[in-house]
Amino acid sequence: MNNKKLFDTLYKDFLSPENLANISSDKTYEEMTLMLDSYEENKELYIPENIVYDYYKGDFETFLKAVRAVDESWADIYKPTDRIYCGFCGGRVVSFCMIEDMGMYEEDGITYKVGGPGCVGTIPGFREKGIGLKMIDKATVILKELGYDISYVHYTGVAPWYSKLGYKTVLKWNKEGKWESVRG
Repeated sequence: MNNKKLFDTLYKDFLSPENLANISSDKTYEEMTLMLDSYEENKELYIPENIVYDYYKGDFETFLKAVRAVDESWADIYKPTDRIYCGFCGGRVVSFCMIEDMGMYEEDGITYKVGGPGCVGTIPGFREKGIGLKMIDKATVILKELGYDISYVHYTGVAPWYSKLGYKTVLKWNKEGKWESVRG
């Protein structure tokens, strides 16, 4: 698959200077994909006691409090119409992501439906317990069940974390808009 073409189809002009102006200059970010045809839920991932996973159905402002606890700027990204999937502890959101529809991608006469988890976070105090990784595992299964062919992770700085589920880095880029394709 032509990973740069896929990236450009999904995120046209993303690497332009105006889009990269507020991005940290000391990091390299990664784009990752996972073909969903053979993806299965990872039943061996540990789920801490009292954690339940489901779509968010509550008050949107309450949800945004959890988002702000992770990254204040993400509160502007989430919308009430988004498909929001969460990990809950005692009814409280402790982990969250969007299940995004990224559209269609065509290559060599084959059309792929592309979606992925976006704006993934776990609130402080609940991190490093496996809650977020299991949430992404379940969200990836949902994408497959919804008929997506490719799960795509955009703009991540935690590629080793996603790779635990089989996601592969396909492209790396930085603030200067320099990119490199990665063969997985």
